Amino acid sequence: MRDDAREGIAMSRRSILMAAAASLAVPHAARAQESWPPVFEAGRSQFTLVRPHASMPQLRLQDLHGRDAVVEAKPGRITLVNFWATWCAACKLDLPTLASLKASRPDRLDIVAICTDTKDLGKIRSFLGGLAVKDLACYADAYGAAAEASKAMFSILGMPITYLVGASGRVEGYIMGAPDWLSPAGARLLQFYREQA
Repeated sequence: MRDDAREGIAMSRRSILMAAAASLAVPHAARAQESWPPVFEAGRSQFTLVRPHASMPQLRLQDLHGRDAVVEAKPGRITLVNFWATWCAACKLDLPTLASLKASRPDRLDIVAICTDTKDLGKIRSFLGGLAVKDLACYADAYGAAAEASKAMFSILGMPITYLVGASGRVEGYIMGAPDWLSPAGARLLQFYREQA
């Protein structure tokens, strides 16, 4: 057999083997892709996974009327835990977006907005007064429960910051800034975690 013919046969065998390997890798890559949440970004921040997973603790907080409240993740529901401050300009954008999100998905989503910089309910109500957040569950960290949880799992890396707790009650990840939760990317992220239940 001539060298040219042998080289052609070797090239054909190599092409077939490479194609076979590629066809086996594609389904694996597709499965791996399904296990990662879709990209969700806000300015210079994007949704970042938290590992290892930890269950959301019960948080003893105070509502805006001064009543004690124990907040926890509910099985089968997604919970967004938002940390904000009265000095935070981006929070003035973030909180109304979260309120609109809550209004658009009341039966499948819980949102907890926790003020971190003051326990003064009058100051908190004054800050929120000019914002469209009527039905958003806002709380003061009157007993330091959120501050304590921030040491263990809710690291406050900037303001505002929102943690996503999946339907299993585990903290999945966070995003800083004022993301557009009502965008298609935000909807895809929430749907991804809804389907993980």
